[in-house]
Amino acid sequence: MKGLSIFTISAAILCILLSTNTLLAQELRCNISINSQQVQGTNKQVYTTLQTALNEFVNKRTWTRHVYQINERIECSMMITIQEQSGADEFRGTIQIQSRRPVYNSSYNTVMFNYLDQNFNFRYVEYETIELNESSHQSNLAAVIAYYVYVILGLDYDSFSPLGGTEFFAKAERIVNNAQNSSDRGWKPFEARANKSRYWLIKNILDKRYEPVRQFIYRYHRLGLDVMYAKVNEARNEILDALQLLQGVYRQKPDPYLHFMNVVLEAKADELVNIFSEGLPEEKNRVFQILTEIDNSNLAKYKKITGQQ
Repeated sequence: MKGLSIFTISAAILCILLSTNTLLAQELRCNISINSQQVQGTNKQVYTTLQTALNEFVNKRTWTRHVYQINERIECSMMITIQEQSGADEFRGTIQIQSRRPVYNSSYNTVMFNYLDQNFNFRYVEYETIELNESSHQSNLAAVIAYYVYVILGLDYDSFSPLGGTEFFAKAERIVNNAQNSSDRGWKPFEARANKSRYWLIKNILDKRYEPVRQFIYRYHRLGLDVMYAKVNEARNEILDALQLLQGVYRQKPDPYLHFMNVVLEAKADELVNIFSEGLPEEKNRVFQILTEIDNSNLAKYKKITGQQ
């Protein structure tokens, strides 16, 4: 009996350890919220149920083969705005995704991804389990959410090692490929204006001609922001040099719209102003010339670097 008792205790400890490892494998701390204010006269409880189900789907699922400590989880958020409910289980709206990354040896979090997807339609039956089938397109709800999880992971990994996020971008691409025969919008090349879609975003990311943009992500974060606490001038100079990678892509123009590069710049525009507003006059002039060439839509922001009104 005593031996059986020891065995039972050992088994219980093993179960605890295994469950702890599973817990630590969760990669995201994602806040998913539903805004249904535009929809009148429907069952509001379904949105509460959906919000809970989505938070569980993202935060309790293991998305990688790597073990994360609790404090290493990626901070992110998804805001789903429901614009229309047609029928009991059909919804149409938008989804805003943002992810953040801590900067080494500081309390500052830098925005990695800030993206509005305006083509989000899905079906959801209250209390049903949200499941992702990675070999076929069965649930557009699960597919869209998983696609953005993999983009978040890919960008985060790219910021820590050169092209480190490739395996996650490849998974996002597989979701796109699975959806090509579906009627759900956002997955096909011809549906979007100015190539602003899930299809074109992942196509750009994995296009060799956009590889310098991904190299910029690594140099900007790992060699720039992460060393700024100790070597401010060197870090700022590294970021300035890295911006020339984006300038090269802009001049090469792999496609007319440069969607992926614009997404990266949109996430970093305000931060770049803050970084270089404290720079030397020569740095300010150089960075202003580069940024106004490659991102003229944010010219009003970049004028602050050189003190222009």
